This record gives sequence, structure tokens and C-alpha cells, in this order.
Amino acid sequence: MSAPLSFTWSWPETGRDGIESRAADLAVTSGGERLTGPARLSRHERKPARHLRRAAHRRPGSRNRAKARAKTDRARGRARRARTDFPQRASTGLVRRYDLLVVEELAVTGPRPNRRYAKRPPDTGWPAFRSMLEYQAARWGRRLITVDRFFPSSRTCSHRGHLPARPADTTGRRTYPSCRTPHDRDVDAAKNILAEGRSVAACGADMGRRGTPLPRSAVKQEPSPARVRTLH
Repeated sequence: MSAPLSFTWSWPETGRDGIESRAADLAVTSGGERLTGPARLSRHERKPARHLRRAAHRRPGSRNRAKARAKTDRARGRARRARTDFPQRASTGLVRRYDLLVVEELAVTGPRPNRRYAKRPPDTGWPAFRSMLEYQAARWGRRLITVDRFFPSSRTCSHRGHLPARPADTTGRRTYPSCRTPHDRDVDAAKNILAEGRSVAACGADMGRRGTPLPRSAVKQEPSPARVRTLH
């Protein structure tokens, strides 16, 4: 008779990463990685409405109406799983790779004047992605820091920390007068978020990188001990 197999592991210290949310993608990391959400989610969401319209033309109480309603329920389930699957996989990958994660607090339910992207932040799953990062970081002993949403991450030069008096352009790449170096807007914002989070972690939750008080600043989450599992 063979002896039971015992295997024990714990997550190692892996590094740190800043995460910037975008309207078109789920997020952009400070290393330049773009987490793009499911491209076919809109197609999954159109199918329940189509099946529901077909069910409305069926006679009430008939088998065909019951079949159409069953197809509607299955289509809704596929759309729901498609919406939550990618944030789950993306958050798991980040928690496994980094022991310090810094994200920006966003008000995704606020007004979105551009109707083209009016649904994109909820559609890409940022609220679910944010909550998944929270509970997975607490579960595996990672540290998650939230930077205040009023922090000018997208208007600050990550190379020299210069904040222009006038807002920078909203194009994909920009050049700051302090360093004369072209920056990717989203990657530059993610680097600023990471730097602000590291300052908050080092100086306390009430002080930012510029030495100014942050009344609504980052919420520091203390890491829990790494969970060790044993398989028998």
C-alpha cells in the first residue's frame, strides 16, 4: 500500500505592479501589459434579447414557449459566465505574479458623457475585477493599495514627476516638456499609480508621494499570512 502524498506550498515574494483602468480595456499594468476584456461579450448579450422576443410570439402555456424561455435562460447564463470569467483569470494571474498591487479608485457608476464608451467600464468587468483582487489578495497574503481617484495619474510625468499646469492631450502618446520623452498615456498612468502606492505604503495611508495630505487617499490593506495547504 502506498503512503499518502503530502505537498506543501506558499506564495513567494514576486514584485509589485500598478494597474490603470481604461475604457476600452479592462486594465493596463505598469509593465505595459494590456488586459483586454472579452471581445464577443456584446454578441452574448444580444442572444438573450433575441430568444426573449421569439418567446413572446409563442402561445402562452405551450411547449414551444417553454423551450424558448429555456433558451433565453441558457443564453443569459453564457453571457454572465463570459462577463465574470475574464476578470477572474486576470486577477488570479496578477495575484500570483506580484505581492504588491496598487489600483486606482474609480467611480464607474458616474456620468459617462461619451455614449460610445458609456458601457465599457462595467462591460469589461472592472467592478468585478476590483473585488476579485481584494479577496484574492487577502486570501493569499498579498498587499493591495487603493489610490485616490483624484490623484492626477494620467497628467503626471512618471519619469520626473512633473505635473503640467495645463492638462495634457488625451491621445495615446504624449511628450512632457520636463523630459522631452514620449510616453504611453496608460502605461505612464499605471507607473504613477504604482509610485503613489509605494509612497503610501512607506509613509502611511494619509501621505502621498508629493508630501501632501490625502484625506480620501489610499486605503491600506495589511497582508494576511500566506495560506499553506497540505494535500493528502
